[in-house]
Amino acid sequence: MYFLDKAKSIEDQIIAWRRDIHMHPELGFEETRTAKLVANALNEMGIEAEVGVGITGVVARIGEGRPAIGIRADMDALPIQEANDTPYKSQTPGVMHACGHDAHTAILLGVARILNEMPDRPAGEIRLLFQPSEEKWDAEGKSGATRMIDDNALEDLDAVIALHVSSVNDNATFEIVEGFALAAVDTFYATIFGEGTHGATPHQGIDPIYIQAQVINAIQGIRARRLDPTRGSVITVGGVHGGSAPNVIPDKVEMMGTIRSFDEETRTQIHEELERAFGVARALGGDYTLKIERGYPAMYNDPSVAQLLYEVAKDNMGADRVHHGVPMMGAEDFAYMTQKAPGAMFMLGAKLDEKHRPHHSPVFDINEDSFKYGAAVLADTACRLLKKYAR
Repeated sequence: MYFLDKAKSIEDQIIAWRRDIHMHPELGFEETRTAKLVANALNEMGIEAEVGVGITGVVARIGEGRPAIGIRADMDALPIQEANDTPYKSQTPGVMHACGHDAHTAILLGVARILNEMPDRPAGEIRLLFQPSEEKWDAEGKSGATRMIDDNALEDLDAVIALHVSSVNDNATFEIVEGFALAAVDTFYATIFGEGTHGATPHQGIDPIYIQAQVINAIQGIRARRLDPTRGSVITVGGVHGGSAPNVIPDKVEMMGTIRSFDEETRTQIHEELERAFGVARALGGDYTLKIERGYPAMYNDPSVAQLLYEVAKDNMGADRVHHGVPMMGAEDFAYMTQKAPGAMFMLGAKLDEKHRPHHSPVFDINEDSFKYGAAVLADTACRLLKKYAR
């Protein structure tokens, strides 16, 4: 139990880092203060930190040579006004760590300290990847993971691992999925065009509101009747905007939505079927434009890495706290990293209380008691991966 005992001994420091970061949240590609905090903490441990990787990311190395194992934590916050009243609540108006990235960063700093002070650490390199901007893309459509990959932060890695805290899973529990764990995410924006007219004379125009109702029915039929039902996917219309007066038929309606899928064949088919569904607009006398933005790919947990994480978690947390999960329709840009090297991400349960505190909400918060378990599992797994790939 070396790793858990060591994590317990530095638990207060991990929590202090997390609260500092939580109080000073920064949006994607703006994490300059957070990166400075990370770099200073690493330097105080005697670990050299490289800043400015992936625009505002930080990379540090413990040990050298091969094998090389990466551990990733994301650092960015969200444009949300925090509603919690805690001693560590956000001091930046309109910005909040509402997804747990503050905890990820603090836990990885704890992992750095554990491994750096480990007297018999296995030979090889542990690469610490403090990633910016998981939540958004830059002007070129790239997220923090892709920017770090562009800067060669993942070159020559034999494996890469990460965790994500969960505010809805029971505290101090572990959950992992082997294979596809999180979905690919795409976004669509569309405009349906008609001809505006008075609401009392609909026959003198072409009603885009009526047309969009038929288009939505066609969209819902994609999943139900056009796709292989054994392959997971979902299409959600998240916005419909049209009209400005109760007695006026507008000339257009704007729509937007999200697409989630796991395999590329289904992903491509959904894009094609959306074009078919919006074609209803032309059949009814209107017209449309449709733009589909490809987002993060599906995240694939390498089965061998995931199984090792599972075994390590049982050793450090107890078998009763460790579970196999099921794929979810959320998305994560860690998926790009697992395309570069075999990797896996696990969910660390961190439910705080009985209040519903979903991710990306103003009341999101987590149980800091979970942090030591996350640090122990990451550090232990990294060492076992060094031994595994050395063989």
